[in-house]
Amino acid sequence: MKALTWQGVNRLSVEQVPDPGLLNAQDAIVKVTRTVACGSDLHLLGGYIPFMRAGDVIGHEFLGEVVEVGSEVRTHRVGDRVVVSSFIACGRCWFCRQGLFSACDNGNTNPALTERLWGAAPGGCFGYSHALGGNAGSHAEYVRVPFADVGAFRVPDAVSDERALFASDAAATGWMGADLGGVRPGDVVAVWGAGAVGQMAARAAMLLGAERVVVIDRVPERLALAERHVGCEVLDLTTTSVGAELMEATAGRGVDVAIEAVGMEAHGRGLSAAYDQVKQQLRLQTDRPTAVREAIYNTRKAGTVFVLGVFALAVDKFPLGAVLNKGLTVRGAQMHGQRYIPMLLERMERGELVTEHLATHVLPLDDGPRAYDLFKNKKDGCLRPVLTP
Repeated sequence: MKALTWQGVNRLSVEQVPDPGLLNAQDAIVKVTRTVACGSDLHLLGGYIPFMRAGDVIGHEFLGEVVEVGSEVRTHRVGDRVVVSSFIACGRCWFCRQGLFSACDNGNTNPALTERLWGAAPGGCFGYSHALGGNAGSHAEYVRVPFADVGAFRVPDAVSDERALFASDAAATGWMGADLGGVRPGDVVAVWGAGAVGQMAARAAMLLGAERVVVIDRVPERLALAERHVGCEVLDLTTTSVGAELMEATAGRGVDVAIEAVGMEAHGRGLSAAYDQVKQQLRLQTDRPTAVREAIYNTRKAGTVFVLGVFALAVDKFPLGAVLNKGLTVRGAQMHGQRYIPMLLERMERGELVTEHLATHVLPLDDGPRAYDLFKNKKDGCLRPVLTP
């Protein structure tokens, strides 16, 4: 089959790779009909995530048709249209029973790698390096889905492929940020990042009752999409003082909940942002905490900061004193998709959650390298490119 493969830093190519097969009785094989590039995939492309190997199939956000099932699969049959959680979970371990699916003890088949980095291994993920299991990704014609009864979800007939696709990761990740960030009715919420995840976090905060939701970014096209399709307020960090605007919006207190949806390649203004970028490029730190730092400074005392953006290892100049002395709660997680996807599909069916506008470019799988060039360099207003194998 054809698949989009990682060949080295900033090098992708479409190659012929072996078709996947059933390895375990709980597996399913899914024929991919839609797969979308995620901002975290750009970290792989740029070489910021370790443990990639030339030839690895990338991609983790997808939708397709079940074409084969293992003998122990009970909830799916051949022909089902399913959306699949990007994180792989068994559904039975202690963490899965708590609803913490991305922390699954059995989804990652290479736990030793991340145990050395982080002290414990998260669950597995499709197409996201050997540190997260080395699973073949979704930018391919077919994908093996482990624990299919747990991680694949039948799409309601009334929900289009274009809408359901984003339940796989972007919508679930955004919703998790608002949910675990503790957004309550009447809150003022700020979201750093107007990409797909940031927009979905903003929409989730609105549906959870936030009084005001402000999305912050530096790309005008993204801010325009957020304002038009999500209905939130927006701030362009290149033309205004974000801190001053947020303080004015909250009578000088700061926001109740800050959601960071940018990750390790954040941009900003001033000396601290330049410092972050130089240190990352020199590999003196692995990540740029620019947006996290700004979120911490602009959250009210006893507020919450939730980190949704992907970070790899270590950052410098983290304002721990502000966290302690302001009494902040700082949380983060990889996406617990199995916890949110059924609810998201219901909201999509009712029209409460609309995602089609996120797919600004739809291209065939053969154009995968071009799609990533558009995405990485934000050409032609590209927010998310969707590939159709």
